Amino acid sequence: MNGKKGSVEVKMNPIGKDKISDSNRNYVDGVDFLCKSFILSVWEFCKEDVDRATFSLKAGLAVLAVSLLLLCRDSYKVFGTNIIWSILTVAIMFEYTVGATFNRGFNRALGSLLAGVMAIAVAQIALSTGQVAEPIIIGFSIFIVGTVTSFMKLWPSLVPYEYGFRVILLTYCLIIISGYRMGSPFRTAVDRLYSIAIGVIVAVLVNLLIFPIWAGEQLHKELVNNFASVADALEECVRKYLEDDGSEQPEFTKTIMDEFPDEPAYRKCRSTLNSASKFETLANSAKWEPPHGRFNHFFYPWSEYVKVGAVLRYCAYEVMALHGVLHSEIQAHYNLRITFQKEIQEASSVAAELVRYLGQDIDHMQWSLKSCLLKRVHSSTEKLQRAIDMHSYLLASTYDPPDNSSMQQTKLTHASSSTFSDLDTKSLEQVLDTPNQLLGTTVPLQVESYHEMMRKQSRRQYSWPSREVDAFEDDRGFNKDSIPKMQALETTTNLSLATFTSLLIEFVARLDHLVEAVDELSNVAKFKQGDA
Repeated sequence: MNGKKGSVEVKMNPIGKDKISDSNRNYVDGVDFLCKSFILSVWEFCKEDVDRATFSLKAGLAVLAVSLLLLCRDSYKVFGTNIIWSILTVAIMFEYTVGATFNRGFNRALGSLLAGVMAIAVAQIALSTGQVAEPIIIGFSIFIVGTVTSFMKLWPSLVPYEYGFRVILLTYCLIIISGYRMGSPFRTAVDRLYSIAIGVIVAVLVNLLIFPIWAGEQLHKELVNNFASVADALEECVRKYLEDDGSEQPEFTKTIMDEFPDEPAYRKCRSTLNSASKFETLANSAKWEPPHGRFNHFFYPWSEYVKVGAVLRYCAYEVMALHGVLHSEIQAHYNLRITFQKEIQEASSVAAELVRYLGQDIDHMQWSLKSCLLKRVHSSTEKLQRAIDMHSYLLASTYDPPDNSSMQQTKLTHASSSTFSDLDTKSLEQVLDTPNQLLGTTVPLQVESYHEMMRKQSRRQYSWPSREVDAFEDDRGFNKDSIPKMQALETTTNLSLATFTSLLIEFVARLDHLVEAVDELSNVAKFKQGDA
């Protein structure tokens, strides 16, 4: 460099303006795409539930209201820096629903009051013991309060008041320590308590008076939606089971991990199974709410909603079991399924109608279930059961290997077992006219036709254990010793239809318990009585 000996000259090509502009343009396009995607996702999230945006705006308004007491000079002279406790109280106890806010407010107020009283009492005792023993007594009291509150919040019956015990521990420690340093524990406790009271009042008033979100309404809507989800999932599952001919059955491992995008009702029904904790939370919050709207009397039986939801979840379990049979690799032949199509469709449609009817009664807060609908449900189930009993021979393989002693019986058995096969009339006549062929070592034509039918079946019919149809053949042709194995596999696949129908019948049986639960809810909640 600079022409000196031993220097190295480095030449760098200047970056063109067109390259810089292209990179900047790509960067701007990327940022623009991310911003649009974020805004779109936020819009969709708020569109699903408008109350989410309402709650956010209300929380910001409540925090602003108490912050004005600190920002305005006149109010600051009155309250001082203690108003920060009001801001913390609003931020902590402002909940999504009115009932949850009342619950938090009660725990906050009671916990702060108890902590303030204990802190004043312990501080006065510590002051009377002298300067040496005072910090020891305060430290020992903090240890005792922390131990007791942490233990009590784990007690099963006191779990709903867990937040109150946290408030006791936090408020007690802050009051007694700050009082020890400032020298006036009573004054410190009073300032903290009225600041917390201001925060509680502001949070409750804003949540109660400005577009209130009621936990009771949320619980009511969730239960009604779950009824509709279970009914839709049942009809969707039965429809796909009867329409599926097995031509496009996915692999079993892929099916297990799939989210089934073409089955929206199934996803809604699956969310019903996970609604237990949500129902419990909403019911506990609704108990704190005053009478409102349609729920216009005190001590409304919100616990009955939880019971009805529990019974409905058992019905949803049956639907999920039906869905598992639908997507199993072990499937009955399509021709066998459509044999019972009328009975299965009738039973499922009437059961879904009953579930929707119960959901509508809860939605309208009336009890108008007609006895004729229950009779139709039971009648359709009995028809399905009788159809399965009368045609139970179709669910088991009736094929027996031919022998020299009962040749004619074997031919008749094959003729009856070819109900769902592709055996044509010409082949059957050839079998009946040439019985000597069955005495040799060659493979009977009936067996060959039966085997051809089995080969044309979907592979999933022999997926337990999973193997090709060719596994039943050896080098010399068809192995007659494999016929019992094929019979067992055919019977297993046919019995999947019996499993599906038995689950459907079990679902209908659980509807009786669901009707009883809804009837109990209507009596306790004093629903309007319609024409039965």
